[in-house]
Amino acid sequence: MKKFILIIFSIVLIDQILKIYIKTHFELGGGISIFPFFRILFVENPGMAYGINFWIGYHGKILLSIFRFFLVFLISTFLYINIKRGTSKYLTVSISLILSGAMGNFLDSALYGLLFDTGTIYHQKSEKWIPYFGISKISYDPFDKKRGEGYAAFMEGCVVDMFYFPIIDTYLPPWIPFFGGYNLKFFQPIFNLSDVMISIGVFSLLIFKRKIKNAKLL
Repeated sequence: MKKFILIIFSIVLIDQILKIYIKTHFELGGGISIFPFFRILFVENPGMAYGINFWIGYHGKILLSIFRFFLVFLISTFLYINIKRGTSKYLTVSISLILSGAMGNFLDSALYGLLFDTGTIYHQKSEKWIPYFGISKISYDPFDKKRGEGYAAFMEGCVVDMFYFPIIDTYLPPWIPFFGGYNLKFFQPIFNLSDVMISIGVFSLLIFKRKIKNAKLL
């Protein structure tokens, strides 16, 4: 049990350190280029992993945050029972990765509105998510009531994404039939470490499904 807790805690800790650093050091939409095919690009995502929106509006955002909470609870329960049963490590390690990613993104949704002074918020009249200018600061301090409040309420925060891999980003010359004259970009989603862990966990379940097929599941 301890090693699974260590895996989950380590991933969540690294994920949160990366996110907090990005949000407190970069302006929204800012970043740096590491390689031509890899950039750090700071965006805030009110939706799901890899920028997928789940009902773009405010109520969809709250439902998604609540869904993340119950998902974390259910996965935690599932993992705990199967660890106690001694189920295949191919299953429990994969589920641990998925759980760590789900927890990381849930923390953003639940707490970042309270923790930071600025962030992307939903404007009811225009029915749009409104970005902000400047660099965010940590506003919450339980020992200093004079510190400013956060930019949103509990469960209203946006997820911080930063990894961008434009593997192909080029202009197609006009003489190319049908597609000429347009920019070609391959793999545009911007994501974070939590998204990566969820993806690795899911792929691991698919790759090793034969090895865990006979495991004692719920």
